Amino acid sequence: MTLLVGFAALFAYFASDLPDTSALWSEGGARRVTLLAADGAPIVMQGVSQGAPIRLADLPTHVPNAVLAVEDRNFYHHFGANPVSILRALIVNVNQGGIRQGGSTITQQLAKNVFLTGDQTVKRKVQELMLAFWLEQKFTKQEILTLYLNRVYFGAGAYGVDAASYRYFGKSARRLSLGEAAVLAGLLKAPSRYAPTNNPGDAGRRGRLVIEQMVEAGFLTRERAQAAIADPVLLARPRFEAAPYFIDQALREANALVGDLDADLFVHTTFDPRVQAAAEMGMLAGFAMAGEAASDVEAAAVFMDGEGAVRGMVGGRDYAKSQFNRAAQARRQPGSAFKPIVYLAGVTKGETANAIVLDAPVHIGSWSPDNYKSKFYGEVTLREALARSLNSAAIRVQERAGRAHVRETARRLGWPTTLNAGPSLALGVDEISPMQLAAVYAPFANGGFRIRPHLVERIETADGEIVYQRQGSIVEEAAPAGAIDEMNEMLRAVVGWGTGRAAQVPGYAAAGKTGTTQGSRDAWFAGHAGGLVGVVWVGRDDNRPMKDMTGGRAPAVIWREAMARALPPPIYVTSAPERDPIAALLRAGG
Repeated sequence: MTLLVGFAALFAYFASDLPDTSALWSEGGARRVTLLAADGAPIVMQGVSQGAPIRLADLPTHVPNAVLAVEDRNFYHHFGANPVSILRALIVNVNQGGIRQGGSTITQQLAKNVFLTGDQTVKRKVQELMLAFWLEQKFTKQEILTLYLNRVYFGAGAYGVDAASYRYFGKSARRLSLGEAAVLAGLLKAPSRYAPTNNPGDAGRRGRLVIEQMVEAGFLTRERAQAAIADPVLLARPRFEAAPYFIDQALREANALVGDLDADLFVHTTFDPRVQAAAEMGMLAGFAMAGEAASDVEAAAVFMDGEGAVRGMVGGRDYAKSQFNRAAQARRQPGSAFKPIVYLAGVTKGETANAIVLDAPVHIGSWSPDNYKSKFYGEVTLREALARSLNSAAIRVQERAGRAHVRETARRLGWPTTLNAGPSLALGVDEISPMQLAAVYAPFANGGFRIRPHLVERIETADGEIVYQRQGSIVEEAAPAGAIDEMNEMLRAVVGWGTGRAAQVPGYAAAGKTGTTQGSRDAWFAGHAGGLVGVVWVGRDDNRPMKDMTGGRAPAVIWREAMARALPPPIYVTSAPERDPIAALLRAGG
């Protein structure tokens, strides 16, 4: 009886501060939020990534076998602990006067990784055994191995086999080769020492040892092992590390959607690595071509599909210097990039691309705006007026359609704020962010439907509970399809022979509009091609004027370079007319 009481007391002592096991996938402490790209790949952020849970059945058999061969060959035959391994480790540690070898099973490692600290104490070790026995009672062997593979640390900030596979090899764990699986399994003993990014030689030798262990365990034939050793293992560059502005904005959006929910989350985003890379390369190429005129200015770019899913975002030229996201947080005047809204208002009132408007000095009260370089063209078509970005003509179109109708047209397209009621409305004096302006342009790409820009598609907890699912993409009809077609014909003229000629994308009928505000404080290009909507802004944070900068220069070039890289190779080439045929007849007196 005394022995039984003593045992019960000892058990109570070790169990007194066991951690809560009600949420196996929650590590406690700060909430972990893992962002996933549109293709399901984990996005690395702040040095930590965790892959989406992946089922054991979805992995090649050599992935779990590689882990079992070096970590717990008798996994399917023990009850959570391996007495032989524990005894062997105890003898080694006593003989060497310290902890030199461990005897933990995969179940024990899972218990330690999920519930306990790494403290090397007797109490912690006993608690590890108790939790391992609990895991063995509660879950099947397959479930335990699945949990382990999804939670174990593989170094370089990667938790879980899928995150590690993307981190080191740039692909899902579902497609790991035998050699790659052996390298990952070899990491588990010492993730820092064997990380292939830091010590490729040690990682390779450790991987070969894993393959030998797989042969010894009966998981591999000698012939297959030799073939795997002869097959080079190639590392991939880390993915998505150059998208910090997108990451920041996606986290802001996700936090707003879930509030203070206390759970580890997986956030499925709209991120497309191809588009992101294109945006970044387009920015570099565009500024290289712009030369000295753009050497000391800032920039932002955002690209989304016709349903408002943001595929790529650049919030500034150097995140290390400034984390302010100009693509989503800066609000600037769009200038003439607002004019398509004015012309759409006119078209929905019965105007056409071939309708005539006077381009001459205009006076409304004491206000008399000028054209670029004070050049006026007389009677022009709406097509030419928009293509040449003629201020006085746009104001006349606005006054014919009615300012209230222009404001209502902007609202239906998705303009997020109240617009001013003055005649300067037509010249884009109301501020907006690049991402918001891209959303306003999206109806021109999707057939006339207003959308909500978004970076988050779905949010779920680590155990698979969906806490947010975006429902639908369309808010309402922004304009009739016929009016949108008429506008796109005019916007293609802007790119074909107007102020946006530098934005021409080979093989695509690009449609868009330049924008330049007073004193060249802001320069824009906004438009769409191949179903992708893009907005580029160039300016200074302090709103000082730029020298020799218009929307048709650096912004249009950046837009073109980004679009050309983001879109798939064209199937056919369409050529916009070099000039407005109606305008040519008018000038000839026909």
